[in-house]
Amino acid sequence: MLQQTTVAAVIPYYERFVTRFPNTNALAAAPLDDVLAAWAGLGYYARARNLHACAQAVAAAGGFPRDLDGLRALPGVGEYTAAAIGAIAFGISAVPVDGNVERVVARLFAIGAPMPAAKPAIREAAASLGADPQARARPSDFAQALFDLGATVCTPAAPACGICPWLTGCAGRRAGIAADLPRKVAKQPRPVRLGVHFWLCDADGQVLLRRRPRHGLLGGMVELPGTPWRAEPWSAAEAVSHAPMALEWRPAGQVRHGFTHFELVIDLLAARARVVEAEGFLRPVEALAGEALSSLMRKCVSMASAYPSSRPPPARGGGEERSPLPLREGVGGGDPLDRARARPHHLPARRRH
Repeated sequence: MLQQTTVAAVIPYYERFVTRFPNTNALAAAPLDDVLAAWAGLGYYARARNLHACAQAVAAAGGFPRDLDGLRALPGVGEYTAAAIGAIAFGISAVPVDGNVERVVARLFAIGAPMPAAKPAIREAAASLGADPQARARPSDFAQALFDLGATVCTPAAPACGICPWLTGCAGRRAGIAADLPRKVAKQPRPVRLGVHFWLCDADGQVLLRRRPRHGLLGGMVELPGTPWRAEPWSAAEAVSHAPMALEWRPAGQVRHGFTHFELVIDLLAARARVVEAEGFLRPVEALAGEALSSLMRKCVSMASAYPSSRPPPARGGGEERSPLPLREGVGGGDPLDRARARPHHLPARRRH
């Protein structure tokens, strides 16, 4: 859970997770949907799928491998995780290199190449630290000491060099460049993708949901039906061609969400039908908190469920409800980031060329 996620964010998730799945066998026996629901909101959902598959592999083998090659063969376990498990759990002489350790090692050895090109040199230097007799004698303590040194002393912005145990041996400090290491290449602006998702309720107040494919981004998570995400704006006609039913869709707000490699802007449309006849499954609004919704979809649900257009008056005389506000053209038009800031609750006007 701590990979790419802060301790403060993880603690409540961890406590709930280990209460629900108290050991490897319990996790292995649980349905994947339950695991994803417990993970919902943490992001990086491939971790949950890999953790579940790893638990099943360990349960089938009767326990964890006790060597680095065996650990690396487990689903979702790479060099860092294998080294961390090996050193901390089994006393194997290995140095797990996370972001904290990369920073400590880059400064200690004054490795000036920018990341990620510096990673091989950093791993080699970290291994040389692990070869020290004292480190080899206590690999678990050494690994955790490196983590804590980077987290509390050799911090990113203001390293506390005066209290560092490696003060005199730090080449980066001697060169006056410690605070600048490790160097990073300037990040390129993230591209923007656009999508439209649909909030569809039936007469009983149930919402239509669907499950994403098991593999890929947000794999296996539950979502509102919607369009693919793309760089080009969606016209109204294109957007409603992906709608779960042929209804008159009302604007229901807009959500902006950042992924690692792109920014996403979602326009939400809402409608209501006496009976929903569409692919997917229905859940009561009050039960959505228990579904395996990603952080993105939780934003969408929060926005759409609170938006006036998603709560039309009860239908009279049967049939589907008709909106007095027909869907306007230009869904996803214009600069999506400007639209997200300037008009977060309305569908944009037609894009001008």
